Amino acid sequence: MCCWPLLLLWGLLPGTAAGGSGRTYPHRTLLDSEGKYWLGWSQRGSQIAFRLQVRTAGYVGFGFSPTGAMASADIVVGGVAHGRPYLQDYFTNANRELKKDAQQDYHLEYAMENSTHTIIEFTRELHTCDINDKSITDSTVRVIWAYHHEDAGEAGPKYHDSNRGTKSLRLLNPEKTSVLSTALPYFDLVNQDVPIPNKDTTYWCQMFKIPVFQEKHHVIKVEPVIQRGHESLVHHILLYQCSNNFNDSVLESGHECYHPNMPDAFLTCETVIFAWAIGGEGFSYPPHVGLSLGTPLDPHYVLLEVHYDNPTYEEGMPEFQSEGHCTLECLEEALEAEKPSGIHVFAVLLHAHLAGRGIRLRHFRKGKEMKLLAYDDDFDFNFQEFQYLKEEQTILPGDNLITECRYNTKDRAEMTWGGLSTRSEMCLSYLLYYPRINLTRCASIPDIMEQLQFIGVKEIYRPVTTWPFIIKSPKQYKNLSFMDAMNKFKWTKKEGLSFNKLVLSLPVNVRCSKTDNAEWSIQGMTALPPDIERPYKAEPLVCGTSSSSSLHRDFSINLLVCLLLLSCTLSTKSL
Repeated sequence: MCCWPLLLLWGLLPGTAAGGSGRTYPHRTLLDSEGKYWLGWSQRGSQIAFRLQVRTAGYVGFGFSPTGAMASADIVVGGVAHGRPYLQDYFTNANRELKKDAQQDYHLEYAMENSTHTIIEFTRELHTCDINDKSITDSTVRVIWAYHHEDAGEAGPKYHDSNRGTKSLRLLNPEKTSVLSTALPYFDLVNQDVPIPNKDTTYWCQMFKIPVFQEKHHVIKVEPVIQRGHESLVHHILLYQCSNNFNDSVLESGHECYHPNMPDAFLTCETVIFAWAIGGEGFSYPPHVGLSLGTPLDPHYVLLEVHYDNPTYEEGMPEFQSEGHCTLECLEEALEAEKPSGIHVFAVLLHAHLAGRGIRLRHFRKGKEMKLLAYDDDFDFNFQEFQYLKEEQTILPGDNLITECRYNTKDRAEMTWGGLSTRSEMCLSYLLYYPRINLTRCASIPDIMEQLQFIGVKEIYRPVTTWPFIIKSPKQYKNLSFMDAMNKFKWTKKEGLSFNKLVLSLPVNVRCSKTDNAEWSIQGMTALPPDIERPYKAEPLVCGTSSSSSLHRDFSINLLVCLLLLSCTLSTKSL
């Protein structure tokens, strides 16, 4: 049994770090657990600048790796030896052999060493056109670090032993420029003494009452607080708005979510107002946006849902793609009725489980593909946080959205299904936008019967009264459910690829739900646009180039969901 303090809402932003060269580094993070290795960085047009501050009088190593390991890594090593600064560009091959790079793409700007620390500052291009370097994009980057008490010699750096590590970061997030007062009021939503059973997945729910405000306020920062030592066990946190028609008796105790005996009050909590996932930190809203509290439309009671991941316990698919659709018909009706001028997206959180490898949120208008709303081609399950958009993106009536999710299940011998466990899959894109609209869920699912026909199912029992429904023929699938039949089928890699191609071409059944669980009129099967290119084709990289008011507007959050194999849905959660 553990005590899990979890969610803190307040208004403090970190300051920026100044380098010895006089340059500022608005992003700063600690890479090790002992406080010895600090990284600062700043994008400067087509370049990125780094500042390493490490407790050592020897060399400092830093780099980028596709997996977080030493193989096939892009590495720079620097320090100060006998009063002279040095910086050397290296790379490793697949066998982890360290070699000097013939094209030196890291450029030293400043170096300093005293009796305890070494500081070096350097720059490089985002895209160097060097086959031994890793391009830096908006996707997740796995940085690697190391240091030694001795400087690098002519033969290269000595082995670092245990002074090494890796951390996933998103280096090209827009810079945070505003610094808020530490005197701003805040409040905590904290779970107490949550019993974690001996199973791999637990969803725990607890209701809280929002403090009473006499006038309208805005939340400007949300931050998780997790008990030290248990960071890896808390997979994600969702905060829902509940009905206001309760008394404080609903606050008495928490309960396992999605359980037959959970309190009825939990069923009224349908609207996601914030989301956090493993690896993320606090989120600060832009200066002109905030989460409204204190008005009749704002949350009075909220539900905190926490996913605890407590695992205790081969040929699969190298790549499988799923999609979720919010169709133009759905957005046309909802936005025309609610906000004909459109909504403005300013941040996105992409979320998947262990098999997730890449997520893209695509945006279409009148048949033409617009700029990606968000993407992460190097998704890391252990690093999931909101991406600030460099520029707000507008969604208009008649636009349509696709969340495109890529998975790898080569290490699994059985099918992977959509579900709550981290060994099951999901693909979610949380969109923070304003102003809020009455669209709670835009859901889609590919035609189930055509999926079953792929494995030879001819007929199901009708009328359909249960899910999963039961198969009538042929004999080998008789009286099996959809999932049982899919599991029984003898899958090969070739058939898996063919099935994936089929699913992406099927018409989808669409539902568009309002905040009170009523439906917009758009329902039924919708054919997908025939000219959508799959998968999304990125523009080729061009080497050496890169792509305030005090009023706080109310915002809403959209939730895009795509479940692997079984179904693909896209749903919108609105404040």
